[in-house]
Amino acid sequence: MTTTRTAKAKKITVKSVTADVQSKAKALGAEVQGKAKLAYAKGSEVAGEITAMTKGNVDAVVASGKILGAGLKELGQESITEGKKAADTAVADFKALTAIKTPKDFFDFQFKLAKRNIDTAIALSSKNGKALSQLASAAAAPLSSQVKANVAKLRAAA
Repeated sequence: MTTTRTAKAKKITVKSVTADVQSKAKALGAEVQGKAKLAYAKGSEVAGEITAMTKGNVDAVVASGKILGAGLKELGQESITEGKKAADTAVADFKALTAIKTPKDFFDFQFKLAKRNIDTAIALSSKNGKALSQLASAAAAPLSSQVKANVAKLRAAA
């Protein structure tokens, strides 16, 4: 089956149409293959970035845990020291209580104890609150810096 358009027109045959379709299919296949290779390369690059980000995240959590552990250990040791001081103070208070002779001295002593204990509780509460706040900030620092690094990488990738 051949058809002719004009004398100058190219003769269209089944063979020529098939060859044309095959060449276009090969070109399209090559284009798709090239885009697939590019997508694979980009995907591999993204996977590498994700691996690096995950390692950074784990490192930040470990660093944060070490800071938190060391800080809690220090706070625990300070609490033990404060407890020993409180025990020594209680022994001294009991000794002083046995030396009291009059009801007036007893009430004065009780007032002195109450005032001292309230002042000590307020001071310790303030000290411990500040220490815990500083510890939380220090422990959060590695995590915060890793989040910032992750955001920067994600923005660069986008």
